[in-house]
Amino acid sequence: MLKTRILTAAIALPVVLAMIELAPERVFSLFIFGLGLVGLYEVGAMTHATTFRGIAILFFLGFIPMFAFMVGGDPGIWVPGAIFVLMLILIVRVATTIDSPIVAEPGALTAIGAPYVGVLYPYFAMLRNRFDGADSTLLVLLLVVVSDSGAYFAGRSLGQRKLAPRVSPNKTIEGAIGGLVATVIAGLLLRLGLEPSWSIAGTACMAAGVSILAQIGDLAGSALKRSAGVKDSGWIFPGHGGLIDRTCSLVFAVAFTYYWVK
Repeated sequence: MLKTRILTAAIALPVVLAMIELAPERVFSLFIFGLGLVGLYEVGAMTHATTFRGIAILFFLGFIPMFAFMVGGDPGIWVPGAIFVLMLILIVRVATTIDSPIVAEPGALTAIGAPYVGVLYPYFAMLRNRFDGADSTLLVLLLVVVSDSGAYFAGRSLGQRKLAPRVSPNKTIEGAIGGLVATVIAGLLLRLGLEPSWSIAGTACMAAGVSILAQIGDLAGSALKRSAGVKDSGWIFPGHGGLIDRTCSLVFAVAFTYYWVK
């Protein structure tokens, strides 16, 4: 399993970095659009959206906004803000439900997951395709990696108090703080090469925001999977799970970075 995870990462990471640095805007947008379709497929598979109603929800709440935002650009901060609030509600619901928190109403979880993908994925293209957007995109990707890694190692070495055990049993408060501190430090260091015009205070605030949103995004992905009763969102990355598994800590952070640099 470990060898599979390493091999998958070794293949996927260079592809993503090459797309960020080298791909023309239209090619990168098509790349993100393709990933969005994969994400919507995973939502449909997780929530068993095989009926006409389920497919219609995926189309109207997922595909239509994704296509519209990819073509038309920024929908306004209130749109991803609404998705953020929706996912926070889902996190709280899972965290406070004693029994298995499966969404009983047919289509309800599909209606949550479809806009989660359809609204947020276009921000990868909107951020990267801005002037100097490749550097900002690379920065937020690296910061999220640092946040995840810092939280993991701090949690393993110092973790005592669980953060949200019913949502993600392995996360701890100490780990969350460690990820936040590591991300701020990394942001100040990476700023020198990627965003030298940013102030120290501004960079620290941006990095802290990225870490907080990355950790909330990770919890949101876990809450979505637990509500659907699945371990992984899919199988596209052998040893790593699905696309949503790999991007849940990125989507809110990328949208935040888009409005930060805008």
